[in-house]
Amino acid sequence: MSLTSGTSLDRYEIIGPIGHGAMGEVYRAHDRRIGRDVAIKVLPAAFSSDRERLRRFDQEARAAGSLNHPNIVAIFDVGSHESAPFVVSELLQGETLRARLGAGAIPVRKALAFGAQIARGLSAAHAKGIVHRDLKPENLFVTPEGHVKILDFGLAKLVRDDASAGSSSDSLIPTAMTDAGRVMGTVGYMAPEQVRGEAVDHRADLFALGCVLYEMITGEAPFHRGSAVESMAAIVRDEMPALPGEITAEFPSLAALLRRCVEKSPGDRFESAHDLAFNLESVAETFGARAGVDVASAAISTGGPSYQRISFRRGAVWSARFTPDGHSVIYSASWEGKPLELFWAHIGNPEARTLGFRDTDLLSVSTSNEMAVLLRTEFVTSFDRRGTLARVPPMGGAPRELLHDVHAADWNADGSQLAIVREKQGMIRLEYPIGNVLYQSVGWISQARISPDGQLIAIADHPTRNSDSGMVTVVDRKGERRVLSEHWGTLRGLAWTPDGREIWFTADRGGAARGLYAVTLEGTLRRVLQLASNMSIFDIAPDGRVLVGHGQERAGINALPAGETRERDLSWLDWSLLHDISDDGRLLLIDETAEGGGPHGSIYLRPVDGSAAIRLGEGSARAISADGQWVVGSAVGGGRLVMLPTGVGESRMIPTGTLYCHHARMLPDNRHLVTSGHEAGQGIRLYRLDVETGEARALSPEGVSPTEIHVLTSGDRIAAMGADQDHWLYSIEGGDPQALAALDRSDRVVRWMAGDQSVLVYRTNELPSRMHRVDLSTGERTVVRELAPPDPTGIYRVGRVHTSPDGTTYAYNYYMQLIDLHVIAGLG
Repeated sequence: MSLTSGTSLDRYEIIGPIGHGAMGEVYRAHDRRIGRDVAIKVLPAAFSSDRERLRRFDQEARAAGSLNHPNIVAIFDVGSHESAPFVVSELLQGETLRARLGAGAIPVRKALAFGAQIARGLSAAHAKGIVHRDLKPENLFVTPEGHVKILDFGLAKLVRDDASAGSSSDSLIPTAMTDAGRVMGTVGYMAPEQVRGEAVDHRADLFALGCVLYEMITGEAPFHRGSAVESMAAIVRDEMPALPGEITAEFPSLAALLRRCVEKSPGDRFESAHDLAFNLESVAETFGARAGVDVASAAISTGGPSYQRISFRRGAVWSARFTPDGHSVIYSASWEGKPLELFWAHIGNPEARTLGFRDTDLLSVSTSNEMAVLLRTEFVTSFDRRGTLARVPPMGGAPRELLHDVHAADWNADGSQLAIVREKQGMIRLEYPIGNVLYQSVGWISQARISPDGQLIAIADHPTRNSDSGMVTVVDRKGERRVLSEHWGTLRGLAWTPDGREIWFTADRGGAARGLYAVTLEGTLRRVLQLASNMSIFDIAPDGRVLVGHGQERAGINALPAGETRERDLSWLDWSLLHDISDDGRLLLIDETAEGGGPHGSIYLRPVDGSAAIRLGEGSARAISADGQWVVGSAVGGGRLVMLPTGVGESRMIPTGTLYCHHARMLPDNRHLVTSGHEAGQGIRLYRLDVETGEARALSPEGVSPTEIHVLTSGDRIAAMGADQDHWLYSIEGGDPQALAALDRSDRVVRWMAGDQSVLVYRTNELPSRMHRVDLSTGERTVVRELAPPDPTGIYRVGRVHTSPDGTTYAYNYYMQLIDLHVIAGLG
């Protein structure tokens, strides 16, 4: 089907043709509803009656539409025009990798960067059970900024058998046309098992990526021959040609990496696209060191850093430490969707041994191998955990419990005392030794680490709860605090160097992956190591080896729109945080604060019908007004509030004076809001704030949770959590609070029901999490629904649950990490 300019396809107006391929014609079009240009692929009319082509086209739309990753083209919509189906995607500027290769080989450093991006996109697809099966330069797109997007999932195969689940949209993707025995793919990039018509898995994509990498570097496809038959024979029989000598001399490890990608047996290739991405970044990092790029991994005498993987299962590593002899590692991890557990691994042995402690998080290991751990660990926020502090003897045995509600702890050099972080009376306190308060904050503190000489404690100092932004700070034994670093957009993990001269930490300024940095006690900063995906430092051994976690981190959103029976994944970029839902249930208020959200984070409205998110501005989202005309956000820098129009209009700052505002909810009159805030040197309390004049009136005593605020349906009372996680009601007119005895400290309010006699809650430490309706007069609980993403691997928390007032639409956040543990030597 050929479409002319001006033709309408539903709400899309055709502007002109872009290109064509075996699967359809591609046009530039304008989305009249959103006001943006898009790309539309339409199956040609001559093929519309071809059942298999229709099936493949539908499969492409469903496979790509279920993915949301910066390195995969975004699918916005699907539809049909005169019986011809079409799919709507983002309009890309740039060229295909095939066009880029028309000018010859690509510089090695650029090729490695492209390859790492492609591998990360494949990793996201593989995590959902989707194999591309037709990766080639024609299906890879390069933007002018150097970003690579994977196109055309028309031959994708859903490899996860989810038919029994019934709830996964993935199970709707038909696979009959890609079953074993059918040769699918493009000659020259197919894996041997594809050529032979055998069943394939994700490792076929790794073979194809190896071929693409070789072609980028040399300008020639490794298995291209004079005919298709000869090319297929070469794939099955021949080895990859050698790289040119000058490239091998500069990159001695590159040839081995490529050979491993294109091994004939799938079991001899990289285990995952994630592993391949890590290795590509490592090779690129070594190149940067040799070329004099600003990276401190340039241990020239050793040829650059070396990497040794410690963990080999799918899931998340939460904390890890070297044993005193440096030969082993103890770590806490949750694998394959199972609860958090402690493991011991000898470096060099891929098998890890469980230590038999469940729901237990490692904090520190003393010089005598005694462990400080958190028992019954629960997540306070997506980044912060707390539990009962306990000591575990070096030879094993029952832990001895010490204190409740502890967030962090570290042994001093001789293992005689602990520095701890815990919450008391609404403040987060650093104590050393236990009971001696050195510093306290209305924000939160993580990663307390005692210096080798015992005189200083390094902390990650976070000024705002529910945010991992912060500064590297040291506190001495007298309680004197000194900030050593600037304010980082994300700050997670730190450790002292063995000589005590530097603190190494992992952080980013916003809009990039977390890198490894070092800061001296005088505040001199340098970059140690930067990879293309996030790192978290856990420990440094006496010989200088570094223990890090590395991998994919994501906050996603699942939602069930009214009238539908299957949840949608409404994640937008890489760290989509849900904050509110409009009263009509049509819009979600979200923000993006990690790589995709830019240096200051971005606020979006996300339609529950799956159409594209609408960016409102910079900052962090807070709430939607009752009439849907305004959104309240936290302005860039934190502490100040801004009102953003959802339609035509101008944003305006809310006057807050000296009040530092953490969270906010609009009152029904649209003139006032309730905010959790504090004055300098004071604790957090609730305030009623006039958005026009800035007049603030305190509604509660100090010691209120900064994030848990809900306005009752009547609009005259506020539900909030106290410092000890108990639940209270506060009148908008002031007066004594009322305890909500029917709610437990692990309950989090979702929404107050009509009449305010019952409330919807979920619990923070359940997987899957269940939403209950609680009768406040009797305490009776009724399970309303279960909240559980289809694949639990790497999911460590469900939170930020919101429903429409009538309960017909709901949405929730899920938090996922797929982290591997590595030991890196050769950094300096």
